[in-house]
Amino acid sequence: MHCPVCSHEETKVVDSRESGDGLRIRRRRECDGCGNRFTTVEEMELLDLTLVKRDGRREAYDREKLEAGLKKSLEKRPCTPEQFKTLVGAIERDLQRLRKDIMSTQEVGEIVILHLREFDPVAYLRFASVYKSFDDIKTFREEVDQLAEKQKAA
Repeated sequence: MHCPVCSHEETKVVDSRESGDGLRIRRRRECDGCGNRFTTVEEMELLDLTLVKRDGRREAYDREKLEAGLKKSLEKRPCTPEQFKTLVGAIERDLQRLRKDIMSTQEVGEIVILHLREFDPVAYLRFASVYKSFDDIKTFREEVDQLAEKQKAA
């Protein structure tokens, strides 16, 4: 690990702490050259997955794309960075549990929808309106009504 201040190649770990979900480790490091201290985060890579898009094109799974879609859905919603990381982690664990090397973007979308429905109903509707391509207000209203019924039952 190179020091961000002096670019010295030798650093030592002074402290390590595991995150609550067990998927990340924060390491406090000290540069052997200048003594600067900095923090790094190691994150487990869960997925080596190829996605098949609706038009048949294939591309590698990209966590940043998932996060961008979720952030758009959760815009101006009460969600801490830790809750967001937990949500992304839960989605990725469900994808991992399927044990597939190739998966359609529709399958990924369904898993995201399941998690968002429980996490934040408004974010769920935002995501679903794009993902399910609601054609009109009637379809959107039906989705809202179904969500309202589920919340009443709970």
